[in-house]
Amino acid sequence: MSQPIDIAVIGATGTVGETLVQILDECDFPVGTLHLLASNESAGSGVMFRSKSLRVREVDSFDFSKVKLAFFAAGPAVTRSFAPRAQAAGCAVIDLSGGLPAEQAPAVVPEANPAVLDNLKAPLQLSSPSAAAIALAVTLAPLKGLLELERINVTACLAVSAQGREAVNELARQTAELLNARPLEPRFFDRQMAFNLLAQVGASDAEGHGVLERRLVSELREVLGLPSLKISVSCVQVPVFFGDSYSVSVQSRTPVDLAAVNAALEAADSIELVEEGDYPTPVGDAVGQDVVYVGRVRGGIDEAEQLNLWLTTDNVRKGAALNAVQLAQLLIKGLV
Repeated sequence: MSQPIDIAVIGATGTVGETLVQILDECDFPVGTLHLLASNESAGSGVMFRSKSLRVREVDSFDFSKVKLAFFAAGPAVTRSFAPRAQAAGCAVIDLSGGLPAEQAPAVVPEANPAVLDNLKAPLQLSSPSAAAIALAVTLAPLKGLLELERINVTACLAVSAQGREAVNELARQTAELLNARPLEPRFFDRQMAFNLLAQVGASDAEGHGVLERRLVSELREVLGLPSLKISVSCVQVPVFFGDSYSVSVQSRTPVDLAAVNAALEAADSIELVEEGDYPTPVGDAVGQDVVYVGRVRGGIDEAEQLNLWLTTDNVRKGAALNAVQLAQLLIKGLV
């Protein structure tokens, strides 16, 4: 067993932070002292780890020289404020917020591009990509040798937990109000979320693209090592608490061999291929699981070069916390 290391989790009271702590416990990660950090508002609360309630402390005054590894599971602004302090203290950083530039903290998905770590120097800084980029990278990586990828079109149906606990509470409140015939008052979302679909997730830029949409394109190109890959993405906010789903259409330069595609997906780590004639759902299959479920594998209606897929995965667990812990497992030999 590896020598224990001291670790900090920033954003420990959020949905991702709490799940990250849970996975560290479940996988028996060699943690020495675990420091749980958050904003002033969340400091003082407790998070369970190895049957003990650990007190959450303020990140502002934390001395990063106390730890060898820090997970940043808060927002991008928090990462940009405190990651430089962690690096200056010689602490390795794994950022889940997308707050660091790719040249400073490359995006890594262990199932797709683990070799990136071979060329990095301490103190290491890595980015754990968005849930969408992770799900797509895990699925497409085993197909790179079979398909000459030309274009990917994605409709991402995102659970509200992608926007944090406040969004989860808002969906629950709206649902209760509508089911009890009470007037609905949107608070977190700008309109009704319950029993509805929102065609935009977060703010959009001058060209109409959302931050998550641009982040997905950038991260997926980076992780797959295909900087010129054409990617079209539309993010849709759906009234689901946990579990993202994706309708994916892949355009290859050559005809798609469906039998070979199915065999590659069946053999791949972290993929659960659903049998023909069935399909996975976030609630019935993905939530709480550590894999990407893939179903409805089919060619194009009139294009032999097209491959269509349906994916679903737990956006908080597999799409965030687990990937970060897997990165830490790859790093650990260089930290002790």
